[in-house]
Amino acid sequence: MKKELLKGDKKLLNAWAFYDWANSTYSLVIASAIFPLFYGALFRSAAIEEIEVFGFLLRRSPLIFYTTAFAFFIVATISPILSGIADYLGNKKFFLKLFCYLGALSTIGLYWFSLEHIYLSLLLYALGLIGFWGSIVFYNSYLPDIAYPNQHDAISAKGYSWGYIGSVLLLIVCLGMILGYESFGFEDEGLPTRLSFVLTGIWWIGFSQYTYFYLPKGNPSSGKLTKAVLFNGFQELRSIWKSMKHQIRLKKYLYAFFVYSMAVQTVMLAAAYFGEQELEWGSDSERTTGLITSILLIQLVAVLGAVLTSRLSARIGNIKALIVINIIWIFICGWAYFVYTPIQFYITAGFVGLVMGGIQSLSRSTYSKFLPETDDTTSYFSFYDVSEKIGIIIGMFLYGFIEEITGSMRFSIVFLIIFFAVGVFLLLKVPKNRTIIN
Repeated sequence: MKKELLKGDKKLLNAWAFYDWANSTYSLVIASAIFPLFYGALFRSAAIEEIEVFGFLLRRSPLIFYTTAFAFFIVATISPILSGIADYLGNKKFFLKLFCYLGALSTIGLYWFSLEHIYLSLLLYALGLIGFWGSIVFYNSYLPDIAYPNQHDAISAKGYSWGYIGSVLLLIVCLGMILGYESFGFEDEGLPTRLSFVLTGIWWIGFSQYTYFYLPKGNPSSGKLTKAVLFNGFQELRSIWKSMKHQIRLKKYLYAFFVYSMAVQTVMLAAAYFGEQELEWGSDSERTTGLITSILLIQLVAVLGAVLTSRLSARIGNIKALIVINIIWIFICGWAYFVYTPIQFYITAGFVGLVMGGIQSLSRSTYSKFLPETDDTTSYFSFYDVSEKIGIIIGMFLYGFIEEITGSMRFSIVFLIIFFAVGVFLLLKVPKNRTIIN
């Protein structure tokens, strides 16, 4: 029988961080690189820019953005229920696996994505998102359980760094298949593109087994599984929100996180579609090579960015580091409006990579540091993740809606400056020390 590792054990921390290696291939191959190219190519080959869905004629980009917002709405709705069940069963690992397999198998199913079967195709895309982000709820909640506060920043950054490295490796393999399809015996690049989705799902399932082997299961509760238990997650979220009046620093930080994360996640989810649609690539092959090259650049620079951000936070503090990163995001969004050429996009990609990994890892570890002493970390991280998902729902919907009425994603990008600016303002309001109101 395998001996359960103690909190803070290096092997346990590495096993937790390794899930980033497993699942980050989804966020890169599906959300950021190959799927956006594949999706755009379907519409170009059909010589259409709009498609009728549920009686509405929608442009291709807003359609995928609305689908993304819907998927996040599902995640935000079911996460509290599953959180309550997880607390009852004392088994976060089960739900981590459940969402992992749902997301990975749906990703494999994207092999059959087509405009002729648009409803099934969009469903598979949505289920992939639900699986990915649903698993993150339980993955993040493990952090305070397996690591001490002084380990949070470093292990969180390590997770993101491993995720970027692993996803880049798979993306290079997929890119080699697509660009060198004739050498692999394929008649066109369509089949290796679809096979990339299959490889992503297999990678995700396969490498996550190492994480599952070492992560603790937890201690189950006694009693029956009742309706009250099922909806206990919502009650816990309500309880967490009420407790915030005694945790001023945590509450004000969460306000800031909600606003700036809305913009960060929207940029990350929409950037590839912006590059695929708005830039002057010249040819389809140049578009494929250029966009994936820029995504690779983002991933490689992000590894450095996550490490530098961790060091910056150690020197000036988490909140000040987050303020600096948000200010950089403001300049990036303003610059993006004037980006038309591949070279300009590569420059933008470099700066995006520098702050993308850093703001994610630092936001997660900052939240964990601000938590009160409690064993109920799942509820606190469920609140954190639900807040993030609601922000993404709003951000993606507004991003798609602005493009729909203006005809260009450039106006959508500039609109996000408002969220980053408000985020900086709210971060400045976060108290330096814990403030308790009796």
